[in-house]
Amino acid sequence: MRILQLISLLLEYPTQDLLLAKTELQQLVAESTLSDAKQQGLLDFIEQRFSGDLMEWQSDYDGLFERGRSLSLLLFEHLHGESRARGQAMVDLMNQYKSAGLQIDVRELPDHLPLYLEFLSTQGDENAALGLAEVAHILSVLLCRLEQRNCNYQALFSALLELSGVDVELDSVREQLKNEQRDDTKEALDKVWEEEMVTFGPGSEQDGCSSGYKPTEKQRRDHHVPLQWTDASQASNNKVRSGVAS
Repeated sequence: MRILQLISLLLEYPTQDLLLAKTELQQLVAESTLSDAKQQGLLDFIEQRFSGDLMEWQSDYDGLFERGRSLSLLLFEHLHGESRARGQAMVDLMNQYKSAGLQIDVRELPDHLPLYLEFLSTQGDENAALGLAEVAHILSVLLCRLEQRNCNYQALFSALLELSGVDVELDSVREQLKNEQRDDTKEALDKVWEEEMVTFGPGSEQDGCSSGYKPTEKQRRDHHVPLQWTDASQASNNKVRSGVAS
């Protein structure tokens, strides 16, 4: 599912190399199975972001996804927070990547959403949809938080939800989030820095547009490796209904 590779790239830190691929990305959107409305949303995002100033886009990206936790692109952040269960979930997910024949070339956290999307893009359309459905409750919360900020990144998450095939009651999610306090203010960030920071593995800078993920030649593209989210089935069902992941 090449559209997942495209969205994965758009969710990475923007670079000059990415800007050079504008025409190709637009073509991939047009060739996708997304509805006309979702295609237009992605095309509008590409046009708006790629025609603007790159440094402003990079600054906006940092402010959205690297400042506070509510819009974190680390999936387990929204499931486990800083609990001990998160570390084991990281190990389990990494092992599942390896069992699928994947080789991650950079020292990236396995639950990073762009990496997860690139993995799903190699697994066939049906299995990719299943993988997206497992995190639909997280995607819906991120979508609604981006809506609150009137941010066009919401188009990417809207497209992912459509590809998942999960019917999330977004109005219910919006209602639950309407009084949520933002965690990217100076006061909120100062409070976070006062807490003990817990890490589960080294990070690394991204080089160019690639997430660093490379499937091996032996990987079966039609092979679905179900992700072992802790109590995944029950958690997904409950949280899609309630809408809120964290």
